Amino acid sequence: MNLIAGSLGGALAFVEAVDAGSFTAAAARLRLTKSAVGRKVLQLEQRLGVRLLNRTTRRLSLTADGEIYYEACRRALAGLSEAQDVIAAGRQAPAGVVRLALPLAFGRRWVAPVLFGLAKDHPALRLEIGFDDHRADLVDDGIDLAVRLGPLADNASLTARRLGTQRSLLCASPAYLATAGTPADIQGLAQHALLVYARRDFINPWPLPDGNGTMLYQPQARLMIGDGDALLQAAVAGCGIAFLPDWLAGNNLRRGELVPVLMSSAVDTAPIHLLWSAGRVVPPRMRVIIDALVAHAALLHERS
Repeated sequence: MNLIAGSLGGALAFVEAVDAGSFTAAAARLRLTKSAVGRKVLQLEQRLGVRLLNRTTRRLSLTADGEIYYEACRRALAGLSEAQDVIAAGRQAPAGVVRLALPLAFGRRWVAPVLFGLAKDHPALRLEIGFDDHRADLVDDGIDLAVRLGPLADNASLTARRLGTQRSLLCASPAYLATAGTPADIQGLAQHALLVYARRDFINPWPLPDGNGTMLYQPQARLMIGDGDALLQAAVAGCGIAFLPDWLAGNNLRRGELVPVLMSSAVDTAPIHLLWSAGRVVPPRMRVIIDALVAHAALLHERS
């Protein structure tokens, strides 16, 4: 600990000297004398027992050890600066821009109302909300927060907060079943018009209860639709049987516009996560959104 504490001032002088290109320029940035900056870097090298900089009358250059130590110091100092900004901002109302990537139907129906409430309560909070079922790359696309449905890949660069679990069930309109009949078992689905969510011609199998657990049923689609809301509309219109999440079809089931088929209750089909870049201090503008979505998820879980 004493080594670390004694190295902080030298690390700052070292990073500034590398970034500025000389002790003279670093001294101007730090409001110190050139000799004071040089002395801090020399003392740092003595404590570490390695040479960090090659010095000539014209320029400074990093040694191999210096390159490693520079990158570590730069990250550490950036983290300290961000932490100070967050603590200072914590005494203020959430403000600034937050960029979010949300799934189409789930984002519109479940996440957007929470975000609109936050925007109303925090006028200094600016939200840029994108809706797309394609999974955005948070770093490459400059995304602060993303909501994901389905399994997550192992990615150490992301922090994930579980919001809940999507549950789905087979359902159809009473009018469709009155005309086409009700299948007696899973195999009977092959004789019916099946409505399937699909993107880029890929159809996820349906995990259906079969009495001995769960089987993966590969539906042969009459209609392939790449939007959850449109899929729901097709089912309500009597176009066939669909496997729909309860957050999407719940109101239609309660109103009797849809009825369950072959299932007395919904089954777990996908985890729901909130993601952001790992290793960063979460600023108040993001924290207020994370906390609101976690609280909203808990409330919905209590009602289900």
